[in-house]
Amino acid sequence: MQSNKSKLKTVLMQGNEAIARGALAAGLDFFAGYPITPSTEIAEICSVELPKFGGKFLQMEDEIASISAIIGASLAGAKTMTATSGPGYSLMTEGIGFAKMTETPCVVVNVMRGGPSTGLPTKPSQADIMQAKWGNHGDAPAIVLYPNSVSESYELSIRAMNLAEKYRTCVVLLSDEVLGHMREPIELPNLANVKIVKRITPTKPPEWYQHYPDNPKYPMPKASFGEGYRFHVTGLSHDSKGFPTNRADETAVLMSRLRNKILHHIDDIVQLESFQMEDAKVAIFAAGITSRAAKEAVMIARKNGVKVGMLRPLTIWPFPDAAVRKLLEDQETIIIPELNEGQLSREIKRVMGCSWNSESKTCKYIVQLNKTNGQLITPEEIFNLIKEVI
Repeated sequence: MQSNKSKLKTVLMQGNEAIARGALAAGLDFFAGYPITPSTEIAEICSVELPKFGGKFLQMEDEIASISAIIGASLAGAKTMTATSGPGYSLMTEGIGFAKMTETPCVVVNVMRGGPSTGLPTKPSQADIMQAKWGNHGDAPAIVLYPNSVSESYELSIRAMNLAEKYRTCVVLLSDEVLGHMREPIELPNLANVKIVKRITPTKPPEWYQHYPDNPKYPMPKASFGEGYRFHVTGLSHDSKGFPTNRADETAVLMSRLRNKILHHIDDIVQLESFQMEDAKVAIFAAGITSRAAKEAVMIARKNGVKVGMLRPLTIWPFPDAAVRKLLEDQETIIIPELNEGQLSREIKRVMGCSWNSESKTCKYIVQLNKTNGQLITPEEIFNLIKEVI
């Protein structure tokens, strides 16, 4: 351990541990969850560490109870999180929609595994990317982050907690079986230098308080149960105090707020990595664990005289349309490797204006590389595809 507090502390850490410790660094107060491979280590670490800081850990009877518990604890003023994998995430989707509708901050971690159903519990997958956006019924924009290293798992866990508190919504942090279980040396920051978003409490008298103001600015004050402020919580369409309404004008305000508080802050929410894209003629678009192989393939290609670059979204949703379009529009070929049947590929085709039968040059040279058998995509497989298409 380094004695100088201004220096970073380097430790060997597992991805799931990094997520748990990142959340703790961000002020996690309450974790409720149900064990499921490959996310269980997150719950195990929180069960040991949270009580040391006065926090609470509950092992619930199932995932529906878990998401309900963290919503309730958040309404009472706690910073909350749960962790699961594909089957459990499916059970949580109604609760995620409720958290978005009631504008209750919380974080759900999905360490993805092969599916559908119970699928491949000990194998990696990236097949929950679309579910992370569309899982809840109704219209409600999603904030979804996806790291590609143990270090980023720590950093984006903090960021997920911050974004949940700032925009009063349920934020999803994606990982996968390999990323969750791999170990890497990471540098833990001095937390005195890390920005942590703290929930803002209202300063208005209780009789003036509106839990859902018509034109909120973010961060937005949020009262908690037991503080003397009266507001109602319901999944029904509701007015500024939270009471159910069928009025079209009040419902329109509600739905507009849920949409615009995300879409009007794209620049604050979206993160995108550009690697060797300055002179690239071939671009690889990859996320999460697959982006590590993609970056290695870029370096192999460069050694062989092929100008290849990589674009990686750390924020999957909202999708970085404008930045992606700008960076990819002049590429001769776009390669999209992913551990699913083409979920990110569909987004790239949409952003680039490609219909399913498009004959444009750009659309013709969007090339997919997909695996759904539980095995990782290798740098060599990506490089071999590069050689085929150039």
